Amino acid sequence: MRSDEFLRSLELFPADRHPRLLALRHYLRAADCEGCQRVGDAVQLAFTAARYDELTAAGELLDTAEGLAADHDVHRRTGDDPGHGRGRVTRWAEASTPLMAATDASWKGRVGGIGYVVTDGRYGLRGRGTGRLDPTGPSRVLVNELRAVEFLLTAYDEPPVGLTVLVDSLGAVEWLHRWQAGETDDMPAGYQLRDRQWAAQPTLARLAVQVAGRPDLVFVHVKGHSGHPLNEAADALAHMARRRRVESFDLRPRAHALVDAFLGDWHTSAPV
Repeated sequence: MRSDEFLRSLELFPADRHPRLLALRHYLRAADCEGCQRVGDAVQLAFTAARYDELTAAGELLDTAEGLAADHDVHRRTGDDPGHGRGRVTRWAEASTPLMAATDASWKGRVGGIGYVVTDGRYGLRGRGTGRLDPTGPSRVLVNELRAVEFLLTAYDEPPVGLTVLVDSLGAVEWLHRWQAGETDDMPAGYQLRDRQWAAQPTLARLAVQVAGRPDLVFVHVKGHSGHPLNEAADALAHMARRRRVESFDLRPRAHALVDAFLGDWHTSAPV
């Protein structure tokens, strides 16, 4: 979109929305990045809605564009796998201790983060914002605890048989056990199953089906903030991802060093 076209389109919106649109302008010029193009498409649709005086729809599309941009930027900044926020401390890849993982979520205001760590050195962290189109519903903390589990399981092409996952949300563990028992149509209160623009299925719908087919996966409740090295690591990663949404710092080396330190504690004390 040319500069003059953008400025004309900008005037279709109230002045208080201009800074938000200006912050998204560079996505309209991205030609070689699929994630950027999705953001740009949402901005273009917002402009189209505004031209037809559909300002409510235009505002919702602007919220969507900002959500896509926030997720895309966090994914691009973190981890070894661009777009997924994942990394690995390779010195723990061949450790002989039983394979165990921990997941956690952090939420404050309208910003959240999720994280996981595995005893084989894998880890992940991802930030998230909210908008009027956010499908989470009122069970925000619970839903994000479950999103963290899905984030962990999709780190593998096929989660290892017998993987033990520590979760410090008793409610999340109960949902995981329900889904393992076959109750895959049930979802936390208010969680919306409408079609997603960026995925074939909602995250929790995918998770429910995945765990229902894997009764060997073990989900265990662990008390949070009790000094368990894996839980503390996952908690720290989730907080770090949340903070990175509102603060500027070099996320990747901090996350890597943090995971290495906590896994060092775990492997020192864990039974062989």
